[in-house]
Amino acid sequence: MDSLQPPLTEQSSPPTGETDQPVEWKRPLRDILETLFLAVFLYFGINAVSARVRVDGYSMNPSLENGEYILVNKLAYKLGAPSRGDIIVFSYPRDPSQDLIKRVIGLPGDVVMIENGQVLVNGLQLEEPYIASAPFYNGTWQVEEGNLFVLGDNRNESKDSHEWGLLPMENVIGKAVVIYWPPPKWEIINHIDVAFAAQ
Repeated sequence: MDSLQPPLTEQSSPPTGETDQPVEWKRPLRDILETLFLAVFLYFGINAVSARVRVDGYSMNPSLENGEYILVNKLAYKLGAPSRGDIIVFSYPRDPSQDLIKRVIGLPGDVVMIENGQVLVNGLQLEEPYIASAPFYNGTWQVEEGNLFVLGDNRNESKDSHEWGLLPMENVIGKAVVIYWPPPKWEIINHIDVAFAAQ
């Protein structure tokens, strides 16, 4: 008598698409999150040490022109002090929501006098090859500690310290370093070491 054998059955294969591999969707998500974190870190890191401003108006002609974009070094005066001739960006003391750009003329302790088209600091006349024209106005200012005296290079078309007074150092954002737009105007800004005229 033949013995009965249980019928043979094929082992069921796993459904199409199913594998024993771990789910791979986590890796792209991690890559996206890492990229976003790096972008945010770079954004805030760059903004902590620099600023980008647009020149609006003609108060700094001929050194800077209307519509140019400037890169500003925000660390410059945390690591050092302003010098005469520096071009700086600052919050306008009468309206801190506005940023202005001017040239440093007087430092703390200086006496600035403008008379007969000449700028004198502590009685010595400045040589100023960078200005558009000699100033038409006159006046004398004592620069107190913690303040600067700033003027636009386009002296007669600039609202600056001769009009609204001294600039508190805490209003200074930084030192203008590069014109980066438009591309044909790209250049490193020349901060002239202001010299005194021969007496």
